[in-house]
Amino acid sequence: MRKNLILFTLFVLAINITFSQQEETYDYYSPNRKTIQRGVQAVLCCNGLFTSNRTLEQVYNQELKYLKEPIGTAKGGDYYIDWDGKTVTIGSEENFPIMRAAYREGIGCIILAPNQDFKIVNELPIQKLSSLSGDPANIPWPQGDLIKKQKLPKYINPSLLTEASNWSFERDNPEQQTLSLLVVHKGEIIHERYADGVDISTKTRTWSTAKSIAATLIGILVDQEKMELDNPLGIEWLPKEQTEKNDPRADITLRHVLNMSSGLYTVDSRGMEYATGSGLAYWAGASSVNGARNRGLIRKPGTYWDYENYDTLLAVLAMKNTLGDTKTYSEFPRKALFDKIGMRNTFVSTDRFGDFIFSSQVYTNARDLARFGMLYQQNGLWNGERLLSEEWVDFVRTPAPSTANRGNFYGGQWWLVPDDRNDIPKDAYATAGNRGQYVIVVPSHDLVIVRRGLDYGKQGFDRWNLTREVLKAFPKDYTSTKK
Repeated sequence: MRKNLILFTLFVLAINITFSQQEETYDYYSPNRKTIQRGVQAVLCCNGLFTSNRTLEQVYNQELKYLKEPIGTAKGGDYYIDWDGKTVTIGSEENFPIMRAAYREGIGCIILAPNQDFKIVNELPIQKLSSLSGDPANIPWPQGDLIKKQKLPKYINPSLLTEASNWSFERDNPEQQTLSLLVVHKGEIIHERYADGVDISTKTRTWSTAKSIAATLIGILVDQEKMELDNPLGIEWLPKEQTEKNDPRADITLRHVLNMSSGLYTVDSRGMEYATGSGLAYWAGASSVNGARNRGLIRKPGTYWDYENYDTLLAVLAMKNTLGDTKTYSEFPRKALFDKIGMRNTFVSTDRFGDFIFSSQVYTNARDLARFGMLYQQNGLWNGERLLSEEWVDFVRTPAPSTANRGNFYGGQWWLVPDDRNDIPKDAYATAGNRGQYVIVVPSHDLVIVRRGLDYGKQGFDRWNLTREVLKAFPKDYTSTKK
């Protein structure tokens, strides 16, 4: 009997040991990843051709360098481009899933749901606001694109400025590809350079630089007292329950989400962006709104910083609810900001439901981003009109409390100079988007730097190093009060 008991105990231990050695290694989200991968190619190809007006060869050589395994080549493959209808189809009936993207006026390319066909294309959102009057080529900078030839200020070293430009364009790493570089000092363009195949009209995706633009629009509403930083978002959370009185997410404020400190479960930062996260809205036709509000609270809001696309989209949803109706919402970016500062080449893409994907999908050119940076460099003033309060400018460049123990590197949808960087002015702050999209504002030097890229791979281009290189052209004792 005792012998049997010992054998039974050993058997149970063996089972437990076997169980303890098991790991969940199977990728249950593989179908999602394949769908998203093809959706990425559909959107990037569609916008590359019909928004950026690039050739198919350029699209494959640069836009699609982002993908590890793009389908086909510029010579052909398992895809179809309707040049007249401005649509792109990736995959075929024999090769599921089929992903389709369609260009829409004033919005750019919208991704459809898997296997959804183009019969519904006329139902997709469109933006038909009239263009600003006048020819920008004949309107002086910065409201237009007419640049007066001016001498470089004597205190700026032209050779060092050229060296900074070469530093940006002539990279040792082939994965870092600079498309454009603009340097604006005291409101004037003092350096402008473009890569081959790119010019002042070329629109490319901002990626997360869009977040800073979204925060600006929200700031306009806060200044108008239509939104408040420390009020709850006031959105309907998912899943819907019979009562929301005890939902802890009701305490999340606008400040929390703009500081990337909502306390909600993060998806994208856990490596799931291209499986279950915001990638489903960016690249697979899912609702950006539903994904953003269908997350549980895992930390007290405001206590922990975690970068998440969905936090930005929650702020944008709160903005939409504030504006009230679809027409006002769809026209707000143009009327409140873009048209006022001459951003004629900028538009915001939506998901197929009409919600702005303001965490990533804005298309614009380098000069429009320079104008955007100038608005901040001028503390919210434009041609004597106050578009943003100084209080809002201060908010976006004030470290989020949740970053205090990690270097104070992030503010309100803008990135800040981290505590351990002492080679550039501490007052600098910047937007940052995937593939190297940067707008850098240095108030102490009356300076705005715009760098557009199509980096891929490890994407190690450093915006603060670029700032350091440009500032080498300035006197060491330069301050904004110097004439």
